[in-house]
Amino acid sequence: MRNLILSAALVTASLFGMTAQAADVPLEAGKTYVELANPVPVSVPGKIEVVELFWYGCPHCYAFEPTINPWVEKLPSDVNFKRIPAMFGGPWDAHGQLFLTLEAMGVEHKVHNAVFDAIQKQGKRLTKPEEMADFVATQGVDKDKFLATFNSFAIQGQIKQAKELAQKYGVQGVPTMIVNGKYRFDLGTTGGPEATLNVADQLIAKERAAK
Repeated sequence: MRNLILSAALVTASLFGMTAQAADVPLEAGKTYVELANPVPVSVPGKIEVVELFWYGCPHCYAFEPTINPWVEKLPSDVNFKRIPAMFGGPWDAHGQLFLTLEAMGVEHKVHNAVFDAIQKQGKRLTKPEEMADFVATQGVDKDKFLATFNSFAIQGQIKQAKELAQKYGVQGVPTMIVNGKYRFDLGTTGGPEATLNVADQLIAKERAAK
């Protein structure tokens, strides 16, 4: 599984330099995006859900951040955006649990970029709880509360849910996006970061029109 994920990441890397104008991205089922055979229920009924599956250890996810973050900030009120950590074992699981812990504590929005920078630019591994706690403490997060939350039953439940969602979505690499539990696409299928968000915009409009 991990080899498949890494292979997908290498393909993605070759496409990262490509950009596309919004009007040039066709919506082609089976090519630009995949329509899931079994749609996954959204977390907030009544809103159009956009999910990004990512991993802190993925350089392509990190490179996607400057493009996706301004886009997320401008999403209309009828769209609910959420990040889900891809957890395929080893450091994937450790970093996923780190993200879920920060999210549960309500500090993910303050620490998310710093964690990405630490792993991608500073060479920190952040795979052990104590190491994570020491780092987030430098970002103003209470170390003891972090460790208690990290080891909590609630977080174990969220880990299980995240893994189940990734499986239901059929995710094999990151970053991958899902619109309204129905459509899966990534940088490889769309042609690059900007094109990926253009496809997301079109699918959001498609779902809005179908209401």
